[in-house]
Amino acid sequence: MNTTSTSRGAAWGGLALYPLALSLALFGFSFVAPEVRAFGVALSAVLLTGVVRRTPLPGLALILVGTLVAAFVQPSGGYWGGSREVTLLAFGAADVALGHLIATRPRWQWYTGIGLSFVAQTVGIASLAQAGNLVGGVAVAVLALLVACMVGLLAGERRTHAEALRTRAVTEAVTAERLRIARELHDMVSHSIGVIAIQSGVAARVVETRPREAREALSAIEDTSRETLAGLRRTLVALREADPDGTDSLAPSAGLGDLDALAAATGRDAGVRVDLVRTGPERPLPSDIELAAYRIVQESLTNVVKHAHVDACRVAVRRSDDALVLEITDAGTGGSATVPGMGITGMRERVSLLHGEFSAGPEPEGGFRVTARIPLPEAGR
Repeated sequence: MNTTSTSRGAAWGGLALYPLALSLALFGFSFVAPEVRAFGVALSAVLLTGVVRRTPLPGLALILVGTLVAAFVQPSGGYWGGSREVTLLAFGAADVALGHLIATRPRWQWYTGIGLSFVAQTVGIASLAQAGNLVGGVAVAVLALLVACMVGLLAGERRTHAEALRTRAVTEAVTAERLRIARELHDMVSHSIGVIAIQSGVAARVVETRPREAREALSAIEDTSRETLAGLRRTLVALREADPDGTDSLAPSAGLGDLDALAAATGRDAGVRVDLVRTGPERPLPSDIELAAYRIVQESLTNVVKHAHVDACRVAVRRSDDALVLEITDAGTGGSATVPGMGITGMRERVSLLHGEFSAGPEPEGGFRVTARIPLPEAGR
């Protein structure tokens, strides 16, 4: 049985038991004080909690009717004597239901609920209260209604504010995830597309004069395309399937250890030699830093291949105890890489998410430089 069915069953069960509980509170004991009976009538309204939560306005009406009936039919004799007007104290349960109605339902239901409560309590007080207590009884009832309305309004404001915060958190999480996926797809595809563009151009120029080089270029295009398709397929599978152990299955395992293979592939497939220089102590780094560093170098090499018009570049990876510094430089013309695009924006976002510093731009003496400084956690943390 699901939660909805259980809640519905509890609401109907409480509604069915409510008349029985009222009868027991009124006639079950002959020698009890009127105040005790009033408390029993109010306590009986707890059985209508399920109805009030599901449909507050009908639930409020049921409590009002039940309390009025209890006040009119309550026995006035017995050991304690007793006054029927005391039972009107049970309207406190109706005020609680009214507060819940105001906190959770639209404004037109507020006015209906307030009107029903005022009419019912006024009728009860006017019919049962003694002449000397009439004005005081009405004043207390109105004051209780005002308190219920104020509490309901405050609770409704807190509920609305909490819902707005939850909606904002969900929206921000969705936006962050969408940007992360966009960065992954861009970094994954742009490098491969750049290589394919260069190799296809080479193949087109030498297909008739140097068929061997054309075949090599086409073979490189095929290999790069297959690798890119496999990566896209893994990404799409990760998006479709939930990871049962709660880990992020979308994030690739690429890291600083893969830079050698990336440099070799760039030189082999795109014809740009990459001088990779590593300095500083080697130690394991968090996976998010490893992935961000790899993607920054990959995107920088993509820009060199597409825009620099050079046959060599330099990648420096410097580690220290507190920071990882990446520096990618070339001596090319730069071209459109000087205009910030998705690649540079994505690199800047990656570094910003890791609380680092990023810069990219042309050098005064020519060429282009990308620098990223990422703070590292303390050793052992």
